[in-house]
Amino acid sequence: MAEYERLQRIVGAQEDSVFLWGARQVGKSTLVKALYPKAKVYDLLMSDEYGRLMRRPQLLREELEHLDEESLVIIDEIQKIPQLLDEVHWLIVNRGIRFILCGSSARKLKRMGTNLLGGRALSVNLYPLVSAEIPDFDLIRAINHGMIPRHYLAANPKKRLQAYIGTYLKEEIQDEAVVRQLASFNRFLDIAAQCDGEMVNYSNVAQDCGVSAVTVKEYFNILEQTLIGYMIPAFTQSRKRRAVTTSRFYYFDVGVVNHLLNRSNLQPGSVDFGHAFEHLMIQEIVARLSYSESDERLSYWRTASGYEVDAIIGDGRVAIEFKSCGEVQSKHTKGLRAFSEDFPDARLIIVSLDRHPRQLNGIEVLPATEFLRRMWQGDLF
Repeated sequence: MAEYERLQRIVGAQEDSVFLWGARQVGKSTLVKALYPKAKVYDLLMSDEYGRLMRRPQLLREELEHLDEESLVIIDEIQKIPQLLDEVHWLIVNRGIRFILCGSSARKLKRMGTNLLGGRALSVNLYPLVSAEIPDFDLIRAINHGMIPRHYLAANPKKRLQAYIGTYLKEEIQDEAVVRQLASFNRFLDIAAQCDGEMVNYSNVAQDCGVSAVTVKEYFNILEQTLIGYMIPAFTQSRKRRAVTTSRFYYFDVGVVNHLLNRSNLQPGSVDFGHAFEHLMIQEIVARLSYSESDERLSYWRTASGYEVDAIIGDGRVAIEFKSCGEVQSKHTKGLRAFSEDFPDARLIIVSLDRHPRQLNGIEVLPATEFLRRMWQGDLF
């Protein structure tokens, strides 16, 4: 299987301990072992390792307290044994040992009131692959397969996606979240996929799932806290038009949505392709802002009268619309033009399948691959 050089370099690990969070199979273990091949590793997915440390967490201290100061230790899937964090804390304070603590979620740790090291560890995220990490990046492949490394690289990712969702989403999330109504939660996962990229109406989802709106809100929180999805907030700083305030939901990877919605072989020109195209672009922007440690947040803009822009960077500095058509026309620019009336200094961009970059009435039209290249080079934000 091909390996790609990841952009997340876990820079803080040179001086501090680090929590490295990311959904299963995004490549956390591969990354830390490649960056720090000499570090001592505890893999809690190994049953024997898990068993002995679960029985006696103090074994960690006994085995590591002799290490030299500033030695580096990796613990993979730290959320499986939260009690280890007390030992980690002691080793950081009393022996100066640095740790990289990998996990798929801090939810279980927080829910159990676990020691999160009192601010002594940085927190960074790893996302699925991004276009800048793939020298021969294939846009159509990414839209169809998603960007989880094993899925993007597979000739046919269907069985891998099926196993991933069946084993991880519907078992591990259930176990971690203590979901009692398994059938309704499984139904919720499918309904959440139908909501992907849309404004979330908890009451409507609750009706479809057969549970209360309060329960649905908690289900969405579970997906966020376990890094399986995220909410994109609404941009509400409009000056002339009344903006909606409801957030949009996205799963963390477009391939997961494809499988939950039974979408496959997506090609330009279809509605489903357009939805997946937008999702992939949002996915890349989320990773870009995180990896660059940007203080600017991603939001979207929609007015009560129906004007809409898919992505707003910061306080309106950049406004981006995604159109999966082969030739952007003036009719596609309505949302951006409306936004520019409120924010005349905003940089306006349409990302499309056009063959070449061009200007259209003061709006930059960028082919998707060109947009991604410039974004990751830092030329756009």
